[in-house]
Amino acid sequence: MGWVSTKMKGPSHFDGLDIPRQILDHGPPVTDADVPDADIVVASWWEAAEWVANLSDKKGAKAYLIRHHEVHDYLPKERSQATYSLPMHKITISKWLVDLMRTQYGDSNVSLVPNSADSQKYYAPPRGKQHIPTVGMMYATTYWKGCDVSLKAFSLAAQKIPNLRLVAFGTKEPSPDLPLPSGTQFFHKPAQHTIKDIYASCDVWLCGSWSEGFHRPPLEAMACRCPVVSTEVGGPIDRIENGVNGYLVPVGDSTALAKYLVEVLSLADAEWQAMSNAAYTTATSYSWDDAAELCEAAFYTAIERTKRGDFSSQMNRRL
Repeated sequence: MGWVSTKMKGPSHFDGLDIPRQILDHGPPVTDADVPDADIVVASWWEAAEWVANLSDKKGAKAYLIRHHEVHDYLPKERSQATYSLPMHKITISKWLVDLMRTQYGDSNVSLVPNSADSQKYYAPPRGKQHIPTVGMMYATTYWKGCDVSLKAFSLAAQKIPNLRLVAFGTKEPSPDLPLPSGTQFFHKPAQHTIKDIYASCDVWLCGSWSEGFHRPPLEAMACRCPVVSTEVGGPIDRIENGVNGYLVPVGDSTALAKYLVEVLSLADAEWQAMSNAAYTTATSYSWDDAAELCEAAFYTAIERTKRGDFSSQMNRRL
């Protein structure tokens, strides 16, 4: 597998894995000369899908791992949207993306491989409520992450619970344009092994996103026995059952988020522990091994569909 070299340095998903990898010494596109012959070749975002679509058949059956509907304002929308009609097998990570590929792009044969939480990284022993009511959230300035929605919800909840505490972490320091409330405990780029402790220090995890492919922090929080109150976005909508392990509300509804924050925080300790345990059970009922098996099955589906010629008519139209 190869990708274009950049000046950015940091941890990689390939760190510690004993697999061949190649960093290209040139810019895009990726061509046949950059990719070994294989059984399958996978694009993982819209521009890579364009490159993969132009590779020869000897590079393998073509699959498109769709992690979001990438038609954001900062992208060339017509190009990115067109990739969802390219002749390759689609693999998505959330039910809403499966539905979207069917309703908007006419593809009913899409594999679903939801994200899971790594039980070796995200775990916590059973616990009771915190001595000081505590809400956790991820901080980001990207508009569709909805931090403005989350912070408004926290402010409304704090009117009902005056000693309410906020814990947050993120990859960027808080911006003056999106300040955190006074007294917030903020962790900037926390070490991976400490994130589980952040989740476990909270009574409820808050997500106010406007849109997500599959938002993993809520699932990671659930693996650490933290109930979740979230907007109806990818990830939470796949895992949260209202009143059992958390609550879902319409996108953008800070008032409803605040209402359910207060509801979770006001539970008796035994009731909160039941919701905490339910969150943990949900997160651990689907493992990385389960996800790997589904992913492998999706790859075989891509190979079999290619052998059957399922994409031949689409390829001919492109020619």
